[in-house]
Amino acid sequence: MTRVDFHTNVPDKLAYACRLARKAYMAGNKIVVLAGNSAQLDAMNAAMWTLSPTDFVPHVLAGDPLAVQTPIVLTDSEEVELPHHDILVNVSQLPPANYAQFQRVFEIVSTDEQDAQAGRQRFLHYRKLNLQPTHFVAGKS
Repeated sequence: MTRVDFHTNVPDKLAYACRLARKAYMAGNKIVVLAGNSAQLDAMNAAMWTLSPTDFVPHVLAGDPLAVQTPIVLTDSEEVELPHHDILVNVSQLPPANYAQFQRVFEIVSTDEQDAQAGRQRFLHYRKLNLQPTHFVAGKS
C-alpha cells in the first residue's frame, strides 16, 4: 500500500520539493516530481539546477533518453511513461491518478490559500481511498 505524507505550511513549494528530492536521492531512492503545468515544470527544473552552489542533484525531464538512468525525473504529465516508482513528490494542485504505482507519495502544500484548499481536497481524496495520510507542518518541530 502506498504511504502518503502531507507537508503543509510550506513557504516556497518548489525549493521545499527540491530539498525533499535531494534528501530522498541521498538516501538511495528514485524520485518523480509531478508539476501542475509546463510553467511549474520549467520553474522546478530551474530550481533543481540552482538548489545549491555545491550540490549537483541529478535530474532530467520525463521522456529524456537518460530518464531510466537518472534518479530524479520531472514531469507535468501522468500520461508519460515513468521509469521510477519509489517516490512521487506532487507539487501540483490535483491528486495524482497514478499514486498507487509509487511506494510513497509526498504532497507539498504551500501557505497560499488556494493551494492550501487544494491540499485539503487531496487529503480528503486519499482518505476516501481508505489511505491514512500523515501530516507534517513545515516550520514546526
